[in-house]
Amino acid sequence: MAAPFTAPAPNAAVIPTGRRRARIGLPLALLLVLAGVGGLVAAVAVIGGSHQPRSPVAGLVAAGILAALGVPGGLLLVAFWRQRRARILVDHAGMWFDTGTRRQVIPWRTLAGVGLFHSQGHRSSFHSLELYPTGPVDRDDPVLWTLVREEEPFRPGLPRLRHRLRVEAADVPVAVAAVRHYAPHLWLGESWRERSHIGRPDRAGHRERTRARGR
Repeated sequence: MAAPFTAPAPNAAVIPTGRRRARIGLPLALLLVLAGVGGLVAAVAVIGGSHQPRSPVAGLVAAGILAALGVPGGLLLVAFWRQRRARILVDHAGMWFDTGTRRQVIPWRTLAGVGLFHSQGHRSSFHSLELYPTGPVDRDDPVLWTLVREEEPFRPGLPRLRHRLRVEAADVPVAVAAVRHYAPHLWLGESWRERSHIGRPDRAGHRERTRARGR
């Protein structure tokens, strides 16, 4: 059933997830792109003869490695730029996921509980709000499908499918306070999970299901 809510409340708590990640990710992606451009310039110089390193083969290999860094750099640059306006908003209606171009709400009345997960990565920690539904989850919602995860619940009685909204460490206190303010009856507490627990959306399954529906 579609929620009768069209926009977050003016006083909704705002968690600017995309902006925080862009501040960190965009400079790194730009460095990779610049390294790739430098590698291409060096390769052209070696091949064209304007620069003759002691070992032309080694020079080309080094230039090729640098040039290859530009590909993931470019992909990351586009991804972080597109996500820069993404944010989570929390109000009396529920939890809103706003991509910057589209948004959707997960109403409190459709949830059995909300918890906070933590895990440790190689160099940083990860944090996420886990939204457990009382009923079925639309795995292919146009806005929310990337948030759907399926795994064993951390408490008996909770469903395997849930929405997982990643939050940065600096935003954890705001997120927890907002949930406990608007939906204290749903708060499940915090739990540490396996390393880098965030996971990835089921892109292959999403493509197959949406393709089948389009037939």
